[in-house]
Amino acid sequence: MPRNLSAWIDLTIHLIVMLALALVTFCYNTYVGMAALVLWAALAAFAWERCHDRERRFERYCMGIIRNVNEVMNYAVDRLPQAILVVSKDGHLEWCNRQLGDYLGTPPPEQGTAVADFWQELVIEPLWGMEGEYRFTHEGRTYRVYHRPLPTPAQHDPLMAFYVEDETEQANLEMRFHASRTALLYIQIDNFDEIMQGQTEAERSLLLLAVRERLDAWMEGLGGFMRSVSDGEFVALLDRAALDHAIAEKFDILDQVRKLTNTKGLPVTLSIGLSLATDQSLKALGEEAEAKLDLALGRGGDQVALDIGGKTQFFGGKAKAVEKHTRVKARVVAHALRDIMESADEIYIMGHHNEDYDCFGAAMGVACMARALGKPAHIVLSEMNEGIDRILDMVRKDEAYQDLFVRPGDIAGISSQSSLLVVVDAHIPHILADPTLLDRIPKIVVIDHHRRSENFVKNPLLVYIETASSSASELVTELLMYFGDNIRPTRLDATALYSGVVVDTKNFNVGAGVRTFDAAAYLRRAGADPVLVRALFQSDYETTVALARAKANAEFFPGGLIVGSIPERLPNGQIIAAQAADGMLRVDGVRMSIYVFQMAGDMVGISARSIGEMNVQVIMEDFGGGGHANVAGAQVKGEPLSVVRGNVVERARAYIEESDKHESHTAG
Repeated sequence: MPRNLSAWIDLTIHLIVMLALALVTFCYNTYVGMAALVLWAALAAFAWERCHDRERRFERYCMGIIRNVNEVMNYAVDRLPQAILVVSKDGHLEWCNRQLGDYLGTPPPEQGTAVADFWQELVIEPLWGMEGEYRFTHEGRTYRVYHRPLPTPAQHDPLMAFYVEDETEQANLEMRFHASRTALLYIQIDNFDEIMQGQTEAERSLLLLAVRERLDAWMEGLGGFMRSVSDGEFVALLDRAALDHAIAEKFDILDQVRKLTNTKGLPVTLSIGLSLATDQSLKALGEEAEAKLDLALGRGGDQVALDIGGKTQFFGGKAKAVEKHTRVKARVVAHALRDIMESADEIYIMGHHNEDYDCFGAAMGVACMARALGKPAHIVLSEMNEGIDRILDMVRKDEAYQDLFVRPGDIAGISSQSSLLVVVDAHIPHILADPTLLDRIPKIVVIDHHRRSENFVKNPLLVYIETASSSASELVTELLMYFGDNIRPTRLDATALYSGVVVDTKNFNVGAGVRTFDAAAYLRRAGADPVLVRALFQSDYETTVALARAKANAEFFPGGLIVGSIPERLPNGQIIAAQAADGMLRVDGVRMSIYVFQMAGDMVGISARSIGEMNVQVIMEDFGGGGHANVAGAQVKGEPLSVVRGNVVERARAYIEESDKHESHTAG
């Protein structure tokens, strides 16, 4: 087929016309016709040759252009700032450009060379057939890789293209930028009033000077800047590189300062709130640091709270929360709570899901405050609370408490701007009896004794968290003392509050301070019946046997960890697990005991205890729970008990190993 079909058609038409004319001449003169045919044949041969000559010259012209373009393209590809590799599925090189040799400092590898021979870090198999990008580092240089599959005929082996660019300078720039980000620290002696109580002016000055010297030495070692803003309060600045070093050292400044004591032997503890600059304003940076300091203090102090990459991290928290020797805060909170209650038309009280005696007792105490003000009150109970069945039945039989208890389903349509919601013995939204109530009632008060978690009820009007208190019932009892002269807790109110204190203190053996006994004395005067409380906690034969079995199947792990499980669904499984965990702490060499137990539906509960050396709260927070340093718990939904138990063992052992390693490092 001729390349220029149109030209050939035109020529053919002309030749046919000329041939027809030559044939016509035969009709008039044979010799003239013969001459015409000869002339026509010569003309046709000449035209044919000229056309073919033009075709050959045009083809040479096109080939020249193609050759030049190919040479330019090859030159451009060879000298791209990227190395281009065409790789087979088995990881061998099919083709590469010259830049690959420049990156390697050698001539370009030959076809068939395994990529792993010169770039082992260039991952191929996991990415085969996919399009994307990633980074890798080789011999101190950083490369960015773009990868995508190449279209190949079905009969040929598949190929992938890898475009590799040297980004060492950019990576170094990013690293320098990352290391230069500013971190703002708010540092506070969290037990300042306690350690300074009873100290002379000279002793106060010496103690503050010792704290300042350690902080100055710590800051100097990190290359940071620090200034004192008031007694026991400091502001400091660090760059990101120094912050990373402090994190690697687990903020050992906490341990250094904790070694300082006043003349009475009370250790000094620090709380630090830290915010890392990203794209926020300076005002927002300061607010974030202040919020983290509040979070650290709310968790009991002696710790660092910081936010990096949207995730809050905690360090420290080894010291027990210090009991406050005065009730000034309780009196102020009681008056504020009274004012808030008086402005409300109706009061709802809610604790955590699967209420225990402490949660129930605190709710009863708040309901007593509402009755004293003549306000209608309702305690919202979750659908699962078998652990308090005995005392709940006693209260329900009393006509004075009619219509006090409601279920979430009973108030599904409740939404009021004038009502008040009081949350007791909890502050994490998702563990509450009815979390939806937080969105329907904007006025919220939180009363809790657990260390503050990152997840907190949003925008409460009033927060009263005392981590040194034994129980929420103790806090509510102190509020009752200052709520007003006209308040008179009933015998059932006092007994419910007393039972909450007894349960959380393990019958006044754990976490009971001076204020705990003061609260217990107040409740006894109000009519709390210890005999009735003991009756509430009596175990039947089945419970006793289940407790013995739970202890028997416990497994001991190196490092002082003991873990047990209660796989069968028991009516009072939560109580059995807590008692078993408490009991296992009496075993020689046990530092931490954890029990996993089956709850209703697909819910699995976790009860954790420690002798105080280990902070079980941070472990339970990984499972969505919380609590105290030596008493904590969590509830996991949607996972089998065996899986939860395995995760608990893994997390607890890792915590113990890390803690022991850090202690060894600190001691050395």
